[in-house]
Amino acid sequence: MLTKRVPSRPSWPSGWDEQCADRAQKAGGPIRISLPDGQQVEGESLRTTPYQVASQISQGLAEGAVAARVNGALYDLDRPLESNATLEFVGFDSPEGQAVFWHSSAHVLGAAAERFYGALLCHGPSTENGFFHDMYLSGRAVLGSELPAVQEACQSVVREQLPFQRLEVSRQDLLELFKYNRFKLQVIEEKVKSPTATVYRCGALIDLCRGPHVRHTGQIRALRILKNSSVFWKGNPALESLQRVYGISFPSPLQLEEWERLQEEAATRDHRRIGQEQELFFFHELSPGSCFFLPRGAHVYNTLIDFIKSEYRKRGFSEVVTPNIYNAKLWELSGHWQHYSENMFCFPVENDTFALKPMNCPGHCLMFAHRPRSWRELPLRLADFGVLHRNEPSGTLTGLTRVRRFQQDDAHIFCTLGQLEGEISGCLDFLQAVYSVFGFSFRFYLATRPEGFLGDPCVWEQAEQPLEKSLNDFGQPWELNPGDGAFYGPKIDIQIKDALGRYHQCATIQLDFQMPIRFDLTYSSKDGSTRERPVMIHRAVLGSVERMLAVLAENYGRKWPLWLSPCQVMVIPVGPDTEAYAQEVRETFRQAGFMADADTDWGTTLSRKIRKAQLAQYNFQLVVGRKELSRRTVSVRTRDSRQHGERGLQEVLHRLQELRDARLRNAEELL
Repeated sequence: MLTKRVPSRPSWPSGWDEQCADRAQKAGGPIRISLPDGQQVEGESLRTTPYQVASQISQGLAEGAVAARVNGALYDLDRPLESNATLEFVGFDSPEGQAVFWHSSAHVLGAAAERFYGALLCHGPSTENGFFHDMYLSGRAVLGSELPAVQEACQSVVREQLPFQRLEVSRQDLLELFKYNRFKLQVIEEKVKSPTATVYRCGALIDLCRGPHVRHTGQIRALRILKNSSVFWKGNPALESLQRVYGISFPSPLQLEEWERLQEEAATRDHRRIGQEQELFFFHELSPGSCFFLPRGAHVYNTLIDFIKSEYRKRGFSEVVTPNIYNAKLWELSGHWQHYSENMFCFPVENDTFALKPMNCPGHCLMFAHRPRSWRELPLRLADFGVLHRNEPSGTLTGLTRVRRFQQDDAHIFCTLGQLEGEISGCLDFLQAVYSVFGFSFRFYLATRPEGFLGDPCVWEQAEQPLEKSLNDFGQPWELNPGDGAFYGPKIDIQIKDALGRYHQCATIQLDFQMPIRFDLTYSSKDGSTRERPVMIHRAVLGSVERMLAVLAENYGRKWPLWLSPCQVMVIPVGPDTEAYAQEVRETFRQAGFMADADTDWGTTLSRKIRKAQLAQYNFQLVVGRKELSRRTVSVRTRDSRQHGERGLQEVLHRLQELRDARLRNAEELL
């Protein structure tokens, strides 16, 4: 049973409620609000809120919205508009809406943790699949047996329907407000560089936060606390140990029930479970975050890479090999050192600092710059499957989806400004060709200039325009993701949808005007009179091969398509007198590049061998008896119990080669 423990901390400073009330009274002049359908409505500056506008349109729209997008930026529904604005409403059915909803839920969890644990709150973000809150508990840990009580504490906060109130405060007030919490003071010292910052109040909870949030806690009608773990402050084992509590929430109980059903299905499709059952890969504590791929897993891994290489040959890419270790001066030159050094494996070499490469782009810049370049060589498309290492915190390592050692189908295109639009279109066509083979649908996001960006804002605007035009010309719907670009340039992020309806970030197309400047990359112009600067495109389709393998394993749920399958052919002899022929058939398929096995366990009946092969998801079972031996044939069955009858060995071999090479997803039906 949790005991209520309120931490010793200052309350909402006196006078701030009056300040909020004064602002509400200071209505400005009339403003014009533009809606997505072209309609315009009148409002009043500093008084009209997005929620009021939504209510005028329909109460259903107002109740279904979790936030607004005002002039492209996310906005609280109860925050008054200040001037003329474009206004859109964001629902839970969008990624942005889910992020807002789950971020608000993290605040609910924080309020419960303060109220009942007396916790010092550290960090409470939304994630792709819910939310968590990191908290410091002096001298104790959160116990798994306490999670139901934590959930009830959260639901108590929800039942109170506490409003989320936003206020902008001075840096001095922040330091006073959070003087009880050394973790928040560190965040303020390191992150708050402006004279003011925003805080949100939710009942007794006051937290440093940019927002936005839902209107009140009562909108979070279904919430589950899922699990807990221990992590380190800032991911550093030398710092304090924190308690992390994870949760999920939805606007309705029915959505939570559906999520729980999908979780049960997802558990049976967990790639870690499939990897063990199908003997694809494993991990070991002596090399955490680095996968050991067994022969069957290596087959899938290499087949994915070979697929991309075949597309490279069609599309004019040249494969290169670059070093794994570089002097830190390279990363200082590229700009990665100041942004990414904490996530790099670094070590001293002869009084210099070196690091394992976490990405390939600086090495490709050195490759471009190693000799003079001409306009005739552009576009120059360099592809690299080099091994990458990133020093991810141990607590974040999750099977193949978050690792320390991985490979990407990484490529960089150096082109002229005039070639840029065509190259981006080529990248979009590339990913569509690959994802259609896998059977994925996908969605696009245009991520624009973030805080802490490198370079000139005008150059950023110049870079964002061709990305937007290429997306429009491609003809697929896309969404704007403001402020989520890489520090060196805007990007197109692509999320694929799997068989369970989940979205995964894999492919990316990133435009970079900064790195060619930093490496002083040039090429001779067409008339030879000047040296001009190339544009650089970073692109990946699979992304991390490890992550893509995990996504595919869970998407197919053990039933891999023939071309990618780790279990393609099982040869089953009827009796001992046909074992030699079975081994010959197996070897014939192995020599043709198939993953083929033979079941010669004479302690098992024929029907059990067939069933065993079907359950192991071998795409095809080839049964051989005396008749097949005498005729040089095989009797063909599939994992779905289809029987294709007796066929010549060479006929079956050639047909399966055709189906494999065509990368069809339903080869079992087409034999």
